[in-house]
Amino acid sequence: MIKISFFLTAVLVAQLILAPSTSRADDHKSLSKIKLLLIDGQNNHDWKRCSPVMIDTLNATGRFSIDRATVAKEDIANFRPDFSKYDVVLSNYNGEPWLQETQDSFVKYMKKGGNLVVVHAADNSFPKWKEFNEMIGLGGWKGRNEKDGPYVYWKDGKIVRDESKGRGGSHGRPWEYKVVVREKNHPITRGLPTEFLMVKEELYDRLRGPAKNMTVLATALAEGGSERHEPVLMTISYGKGRVFHTVMGHSHTSMGGVAFQETLIRGTEWAATGEVTFPPVNNKVLPVNRAAYRKVEDIKSLN
Repeated sequence: MIKISFFLTAVLVAQLILAPSTSRADDHKSLSKIKLLLIDGQNNHDWKRCSPVMIDTLNATGRFSIDRATVAKEDIANFRPDFSKYDVVLSNYNGEPWLQETQDSFVKYMKKGGNLVVVHAADNSFPKWKEFNEMIGLGGWKGRNEKDGPYVYWKDGKIVRDESKGRGGSHGRPWEYKVVVREKNHPITRGLPTEFLMVKEELYDRLRGPAKNMTVLATALAEGGSERHEPVLMTISYGKGRVFHTVMGHSHTSMGGVAFQETLIRGTEWAATGEVTFPPVNNKVLPVNRAAYRKVEDIKSLN
């Protein structure tokens, strides 16, 4: 049976009463909730512990109203959500293909202005679904190779699209990798430190895909892997929809890193609304010389 859980936070305060300099939240009290559907239930990563961390992280901002659809293999035939109810869909799913009816419904949703967030191994899913691969830009594993599109990486100050043959998707050992922002003026990255350290986890490399209408916001050097600067944060336009794709978030532990938390919050808000109202953190909170963790309760609410 498909389980739908509802995570609702308090009603937003209607009137702004404090001076702009007194709180991170002062300019956000009149914002309406962003309706989000998180999909999980099948993943070769620990979705049972990862999904609650993402839900808690987003809910800590006071900006989101979250439903969760947990879809087991036996539930596929009954998985027909009304995507139009949501401002954004967050995928923590990497399992059996959806019904063609459901796929068509999601494509329609995206083309009409629906929005998507893809986290880590969710980009392994649906290798044969053409439209989904156009949505996510790059993917890995499950038979992906040169037929699915080029490798994309940063070299000599620019993005390279490499059509050479080879598998799609790999990673080296888990380690603390440095993220380098390449698009400093995008709403997701604007105001963040231009370099910061991600906590210890695997870094995806050699992803490949259509990479259409895709902007690489940040990269990291895949030491012990491809030895290239690989995309870490990406945005993709699909129809009238927006997509935020992050390769961060291998485990519930690494999701406790400030780098993952901040980019998930900012990327999800941008995907849903086209803007980011959550104030950026500085290099004391998100440094480059150490991998910073943060408790969810220390995330400042926008309420």
